[in-house]
Amino acid sequence: MNWFDYFLVACFLFFIGSTLGWCLEVLFRRIFTAKKWINPGFLTGPCLPLYGFGVAGLFGISRIPIHTGYAWLDAVLLILIMGAAMTLIEYIAGLIFIKGMKIKLWDYSDRWGNIQGIICPLFSLFWLIVSAAFYFIIDTPVLEAVTWFVSNIWFAFFVGIFFGVFFVDLGHSLHLATRIRAFADEHGIVVHYEKLKETLHDKLAEAKQKNSFLFPFKKFAELKEDLGARKDAFAAKLKGKFAKKNAQNGEMNEKEEK
Repeated sequence: MNWFDYFLVACFLFFIGSTLGWCLEVLFRRIFTAKKWINPGFLTGPCLPLYGFGVAGLFGISRIPIHTGYAWLDAVLLILIMGAAMTLIEYIAGLIFIKGMKIKLWDYSDRWGNIQGIICPLFSLFWLIVSAAFYFIIDTPVLEAVTWFVSNIWFAFFVGIFFGVFFVDLGHSLHLATRIRAFADEHGIVVHYEKLKETLHDKLAEAKQKNSFLFPFKKFAELKEDLGARKDAFAAKLKGKFAKKNAQNGEMNEKEEK
């Protein structure tokens, strides 16, 4: 294959990974975390780029020629490289959103050993398990899909449509992000994107208003109000902690004086 064929294959893998990853995240939130139907990720449509880059990366890394003389050691080294690559992708993506847009798409701050709340040992272990599953189970079906795609290059037309919609969606989502960032900069906060979606979902449910699955931030006034409420609540909580601590210090000083 020439470089253009490799480019098309990478686009095809991105399309598969980002779409299927989105489906998995929707089900994961519905069953295990939010317990409700929440549109995951930064984009509006059924696409999670992190998974798209992940599948393309894992497929490429699994073809790195490693020959130690031991098949099991070759497999272990490849899986370690794949797991490290997925952790790196997750860290870079999280850092871009936090530093560039004041948005946290996920938060591991309560996890042991986390780095800036973006990555943590637990989820790095999870990526290792995913990498092992890809190497031993998923790689063959993906290879078959790529072989089919190369033999039916006409499907690139649909992949092109996907990317057309993807870039329109990206523009829309970035526009929303600039509005969120402006508010975040104004109040000196970092917005937790997923928690904000869940909060707005609950607020609309309480008000008996219809929630938009694809456009959870449709009413920016409600979004802005909720962001302000979150900041005020946090400030009040922090103020209460300081007041309590000062009161305890005052009591200790009185006892020492006695």
